[in-house]
Amino acid sequence: MATNAPAAELAAQIERHTPDDGVHGTAIPRLSLIRLSHPGEPLVLLHEPAVCIVAQGSKRVHLADEVLVYDASRYLVVSVDLPITGQVLEASPLAPYLCIRLDLDAGELARLLLELGPPAPASQGPTRGLFLSAMTPAMHDAVLRLVRLLDTPEDIAALAPLAVRELMYRLLKGDEGWRLRQIAGGDGQARRIARAIGWLKQHFAEPLRIDEFARELHMSPSSLHHHFKAVTAMSPLQYQKQLRLQEARRLMFSESLDATTAALRVGYESPTQFSREYSRLFGDPPARDLRRLRDTGGLVRPA
Repeated sequence: MATNAPAAELAAQIERHTPDDGVHGTAIPRLSLIRLSHPGEPLVLLHEPAVCIVAQGSKRVHLADEVLVYDASRYLVVSVDLPITGQVLEASPLAPYLCIRLDLDAGELARLLLELGPPAPASQGPTRGLFLSAMTPAMHDAVLRLVRLLDTPEDIAALAPLAVRELMYRLLKGDEGWRLRQIAGGDGQARRIARAIGWLKQHFAEPLRIDEFARELHMSPSSLHHHFKAVTAMSPLQYQKQLRLQEARRLMFSESLDATTAALRVGYESPTQFSREYSRLFGDPPARDLRRLRDTGGLVRPA
């Protein structure tokens, strides 16, 4: 349940613009509204950079072995593409889970950082690309100003960029904003890891040769492994495996590929190994998992 007046107003705004359960796009670029009337099953997906702000209910996310729970008192920030598992914990028809998701734009953040000053000191090593921060009155005000624009569509073109900019400013100035600054600004190790993640997203089906990969990033293999794990909670090879399995799942669901074809498409040489690792990540072998996905409405974006 919402515990304060700003959260209650935000919940009312979201509920008015979400007539049914699901993820709803809006007229404001990169802003989505989410409503769920029941606690959900764990969803394993690649979460792109975004800030997720809950107005009502709560959610749990897993990154490797780490667990974060957030509600109206804390918001979630994902600063790089991360394979996570998310599950709505608190939701009911009378008090649905209500949340906004604003996708982060790297260029917009970089421009704002030029005005705010340098990122975290270079001596401070890269930190996790998934974190929680306390919801403040200033952050609530910024979010409400943005969401209220949905009631006046004629104002969105002129005012939404200003409202988004204020929200990004509050995010960067928050207690944990330095974590986002590491990724969005400067040219330190955190930025190198962000580039590494971008390369893996584009080339996940190719063999990963760590020595060559590290050399391209101007890092030693040991430094790459250490800093990559600091940001993502996994090694580059583990991250690549997650990308391969999630893309194979998408191909089987969206393009009706069989498991062997999907496995080969994403870089697996052994269908048996693919099935084993798929079952470990998603909880069921490919065929059974696909049946369950079709029964429950398919793949959705996390928030």
